[in-house]
Amino acid sequence: MLNLLWGGMILVGILWGAFHGTLGLVTDQILTSARDAVNLCITMLGILSFWSGILEIGEGSGLLDRFSRFLRPVIKFLFPDVPDGHPAQQAMSTNIIANMLGLGWAATPAGLQAMKELAQLDGSTNGSFSSGQSHSAHSDPPASNAMCTFLILNMSSLQLIPINMIAYRSQYGSVNPTAIVMPALIATAVSTLIGLTAAKVLEKIWP
Repeated sequence: MLNLLWGGMILVGILWGAFHGTLGLVTDQILTSARDAVNLCITMLGILSFWSGILEIGEGSGLLDRFSRFLRPVIKFLFPDVPDGHPAQQAMSTNIIANMLGLGWAATPAGLQAMKELAQLDGSTNGSFSSGQSHSAHSDPPASNAMCTFLILNMSSLQLIPINMIAYRSQYGSVNPTAIVMPALIATAVSTLIGLTAAKVLEKIWP
């Protein structure tokens, strides 16, 4: 569906430029945008590599384990069905820490691992979540409460330091790239609170 939307937008832009005699400007903008996209990807690749390395160092040094212990009361409250010490807790903690740093890309592997562990804990998918293959609509088991809550937590993504957004603003010449920190913190805190509250309320209504 997204491919159709993007393809339609591009086609409309080209036809509009051709109709108004500005097709040359459309071509110039396509080339400029392509160059900017490559430059942005290179910049973000460097940032992603750096912070992914920091996360690996933190994991190897035991720092992530300390953060995980700090987050354990929160994890146990949000996910009461997950046994203490289960591998899903470590994966969820890593995902939460990465998201708090605004590293959505770096948080993805830990998020997928957490969902796999939660699926195996639920016993309904036999670990098939990680294979990238889905069953038919009639044989798909429902997601557990823990999986739904974690998905909400991951998508709302409480961010203390939105590193990716700061990098975007810096790349495009923002005078004060870090001005986004407080608005992002407030917005993500509100979205996380509302999302988790809704999840817990719905758990009571439809256990």
